[in-house]
Amino acid sequence: MKQENSFSVSRFKNPNGAFSFRVDGRLHGVRIRRNFKSPEEAAAEKAALELKAMQTSSGLQSVTTFLAIDQVREAEAAFRRLQTKSQSLTFYLDYALANYREPVTQKLLTEAVADYVATKEHEHEQDLLSEPHLTRLKWDLERLKKHFPGTTVAHLTGPGLIEYFEARRAGLKTFNNRRGVVSTFLKHTHQRGWIVENPLSKIPPRRIRRRGGCAVTFAAAKAAALMAHVEAHHPTAVPFFALCLFAGIRPCLRTGEILRLKPEHVKVAEGVIRIDGEVSKVREPRNITIQPNLAAWLRKYPMEKFPIIPTNLQHIREKVAVEFPLAHDVMRHTFISMFVAKYRSLGEAALQAGNSESIIRKHYLDLKSKAEADLFFGIRPKRAKRPAVVVPMPVPALPVAV
Repeated sequence: MKQENSFSVSRFKNPNGAFSFRVDGRLHGVRIRRNFKSPEEAAAEKAALELKAMQTSSGLQSVTTFLAIDQVREAEAAFRRLQTKSQSLTFYLDYALANYREPVTQKLLTEAVADYVATKEHEHEQDLLSEPHLTRLKWDLERLKKHFPGTTVAHLTGPGLIEYFEARRAGLKTFNNRRGVVSTFLKHTHQRGWIVENPLSKIPPRRIRRRGGCAVTFAAAKAAALMAHVEAHHPTAVPFFALCLFAGIRPCLRTGEILRLKPEHVKVAEGVIRIDGEVSKVREPRNITIQPNLAAWLRKYPMEKFPIIPTNLQHIREKVAVEFPLAHDVMRHTFISMFVAKYRSLGEAALQAGNSESIIRKHYLDLKSKAEADLFFGIRPKRAKRPAVVVPMPVPALPVAV
C-alpha cells in the first residue's frame, strides 16, 4: 500500500500505442493520476504535489506574491506577534502611519546641546532666566556630552540615561536634578523634530522622603568662633562672611547672590539690604533687615575699604574650611533657622530669605531655641583698642635769678 501523500512517476503506454509518463499518488485521500509527454514535466509535477502535501500537513501555504523572501518572513513574524491581539495587522499599521514621525535629521548630541544652550542664552538676555540657572544648565549638559560621546540625540535610550543619572553613586536628589535638566533638553529636541519620542516619558523622578528640620547649620558658639577666626586671620573677608552668616545671602562662589551684590545694595544707615531681580537667584526682589550685630560688623569693616568679594576670597574660604565645615549654604541655613527661632514668623523669614513658607516650615522650624538665637544675633566684632592717653610729664621749674 502506498504511503499517504506520496507520489511516483512511471512509463505508461496509451491505447493508441504512444508512451507517456504518469504521476500517480494520493493527496490527503484524493487519488491523483496525471500523464505528461516528457519525464521532466512529470518530475516537476511530482515535486509540486509533494511540496503541496508538505505545506498542507505543516500549515504552510503556497501563494503567489510580489514580496521578497525577507519581506515574507517579516510579514510572518508580524502576524505571529499579533496572535494574542484583538486587532488586525492593518489596524496597527494605520495607527503607526498616522502617529509615527521620522526625525528630520540625525542630530548629533553636541549640535543639539549647542542649539539648546543658545536658546537659553537668548532667554537670559531677555531677563527670563537667571545667570546661576544658566550656568548650572551648561555644566550638566557638558557632563551629558562627555557621558555619550559621538552619539546622536535619537540614540539616547531610557536605560542609558538611567545609567547616566546614577553615575558616581548619585543620590536621589542628584538623580532628579540630572533628570530634570535632560528632560527639558529632550523636550526641546522633540519640538525640533530630532527625536520621535522622549525616552524619559516612562522614567519618573525618584521619590524622596524628607524629614522636617534637616538643614545643616552652625551652633551659635560655632558661628561666633568662625567670625572670630575670620576677623583675626582674614579681616579682608569679614564683609563676605558677615553678609552670608547674618543676612542669609546665598554664598556660592560660582553662582551665588553674594557675587552680584554691590555695596550700594547694602544700606547700613537705613538698616536694609536690597536684593533686586539681578541679584536674586529666583529673579524676585526682596529686602533683608540688617540686624544690629551685622550693622556693627559692617561699620567696623566698611565696604569702601573691605570689598564684599576680595581678590583672594577662594583661597581664604579654603583655608577657613579647614577649621570650620563650610558645607554648601550652611551659613545661610544658620541665619534662617536663627531668624525663625528669634522672631517665630515663617512668613517674614520666607520674605527675607527668598523662599516659600512651606520650605521654611519643612527645613528650618524648631531647629534652634530662642536663647541660642539671641546669642547668635549678639555676635559682634571685637572692640577696637582705644589709643593710650599720653600724660605729659611735669617740667621742673627753673630757679629765677633775683
